[in-house]
Amino acid sequence: MLILLPPSEGKRETPTGPMPAIAVYNGVLYKALDYPSLSVSAKLRGDKSVLIISAKYGALSPTDRIENYKEKINNSAMRPIVEKKLASYKKDLIIDCRSSTYQGVWVAPLETTVAIRVSTVVDGVRKVITHMSKKTRGEVARILLVNRSLAKSPEDVYAIVSETYPCALTPPTVTDPWILDVIAI
Repeated sequence: MLILLPPSEGKRETPTGPMPAIAVYNGVLYKALDYPSLSVSAKLRGDKSVLIISAKYGALSPTDRIENYKEKINNSAMRPIVEKKLASYKKDLIIDCRSSTYQGVWVAPLETTVAIRVSTVVDGVRKVITHMSKKTRGEVARILLVNRSLAKSPEDVYAIVSETYPCALTPPTVTDPWILDVIAI
C-alpha cells in the first residue's frame, strides 16, 4: 500500500537545519494525520507506505530531511523526478490523497489507485468541500495506518474507512481511478 499526500502550505521553521518532512509540514491534513501520536508499528507502516509530493523536493518519505521552503509546483519540471521515484509502486495499491494541483505531477495507474474524494451533504444534496477535505484526507490516511489489517485492494480501503465514515466506492473507468467518496461528518 502506498499513500500519496500533498505537502502543506503550513510549514514549521527549520532554523537548526533540515528536519524529517513529516515534522516540517503542519497544515490541516498533517494535523489530522497526527503522525507523532501514532504507535510505533503505525509509524513503521507510515515510513514504508507514505510518500509526500513536494514542490521543491519531489517524492519524500516521512523521514526524509528537508528545510522549510516556499515554492509552487512546476508539474513538467518535477514530473520526471517523481516518476522515477514512483516507478516501482505501479503495481501496489495506491491511496491518492493529493490535491488536484499535485495530481498532475504523476498519474497513478487507474486500476490500482483509490482517489479519496471528500464531500458533505447539505439539505440532502452532496457537495464537494475544500478545507474539510484536507482534514478528512489526513484522517483517512491515519485510519489506514493504524488499522490492524493492511489494505490490499480498493474494497479493503472501503471496508476500513467505512467503519469511521459514510462512504461509497466507485470502480475505475477508462479515465478515472477507483473513487472512495467520503462524506465528512
